[in-house]
Amino acid sequence: MEGIIMAAQIILSLSILVGVHEAGHMFAAKFFGMRVEQFSIGFPPRIFGVKYGETEYTIGAIPLGGFVKISGMIDESMDLEAMKEEPKEWEFRSKPAWQRLIVMLGGIIVNVFTGVIIFIALTYSYGEQYFPKEEIAKYGIVAEEIGQKIGLQTGDKIVNISGNDYKRFSDLFGSEALLGDNAYYTVLRNDQEIRVDIPADLIEELSDKKKVGKFIEPRYPFEVGTISPGSEADKVGLQPGDKIVAVGGTHVQFFDQFEEEKKKHTNQSVDLSVLRGNEELTLTVNLDESAMVGFQAKPLLKLKSEEYSLAQSIGMGSKEAFTTVWVNIKGLGRVISGDIDPRKSLLGPIGIARIFGGTWNWERFWNLTGMLSMILAFMNLLPIPALDGGHVMFLMYEIVSGRKPSDKFLENAQKVGMVVLLALMVFVFGNDIFNLFR
Repeated sequence: MEGIIMAAQIILSLSILVGVHEAGHMFAAKFFGMRVEQFSIGFPPRIFGVKYGETEYTIGAIPLGGFVKISGMIDESMDLEAMKEEPKEWEFRSKPAWQRLIVMLGGIIVNVFTGVIIFIALTYSYGEQYFPKEEIAKYGIVAEEIGQKIGLQTGDKIVNISGNDYKRFSDLFGSEALLGDNAYYTVLRNDQEIRVDIPADLIEELSDKKKVGKFIEPRYPFEVGTISPGSEADKVGLQPGDKIVAVGGTHVQFFDQFEEEKKKHTNQSVDLSVLRGNEELTLTVNLDESAMVGFQAKPLLKLKSEEYSLAQSIGMGSKEAFTTVWVNIKGLGRVISGDIDPRKSLLGPIGIARIFGGTWNWERFWNLTGMLSMILAFMNLLPIPALDGGHVMFLMYEIVSGRKPSDKFLENAQKVGMVVLLALMVFVFGNDIFNLFR
């Protein structure tokens, strides 16, 4: 069932994004009097189609893209016979270069607009909740495997990122930290400030699905939250609001200490000292090899909630949208420079579907859709023949030089671009499948 929900989410998201992208091309072409022969969401074979006016609107069986076929344009259809005829007034090739440029930019512009609108709507609708710096500074962080590897220690209080202040816990593994040049944390440890350098390949480490959640976490005191029915916690009478102050006689203040101590008693019985109101109780739990007690810890840290006006949301949402593009530009630069292994950073449809997750959450769905819309705009602007950016590159050459590349040159460039894109698709699909079994 989870797989079906993952697939449904990515198909819906891509269908929305491909639909608005191709509509951007189509409406721009129609505005300038070009004939649009076909508008398709998904690739053939065709599932459904209807013709309205001069345009056939179709839905394809392969939901990994789409296309608009504009008369007189060398595109993925490679309709070379039509290109041998004299240009007609309604054809793409007969229009001025500036009009053709707008048509090719139409999909990119609409994707940017869509991404910005989504982020603005999310900011206005949900606001944000986060652990602020002042709360994290009370007890510091818990350094997991990757955190320890770069030199962090549990209890460290992170003062700044590369000399810059931060606002929320998530900033500690945001773009400034993971993609900044010569980035570092300033850490307060035993009342002394020290520098912990952030390695260039940290983002690669964090993208490894086997190491998810093994970087840093807020350190916090806790109380018992939700109890799992039938668990050891339920059997021995733990209650929401209880505070566990010792495990096997060893005092624990923080949840990471509780986790560490109880793992020392796997497949054993151990006494928990529990503070309930003003009364201290002793409850004995039987732990198996997983050492699971069976309750959800409630952090005793203040979660900050903020709501934003429409005006504030416009500014913040727009910034978030374009930050997504900037992060991808920096990430691509790291891949090209060799700092990041593309096998761990490039995701195909399967990898993206796994990010959507096996449960349907509309906030997460629209957040990822907005992010994908901005990434789609950026990727399409790359100067690769067969992408919009390739067409834009040749049109800019034509506008600047006053000379149009020959149809033969454009035909060969399209073929090269398609080979590059097919090779990239094979790589990302193969990489997704490989990562399923890692």
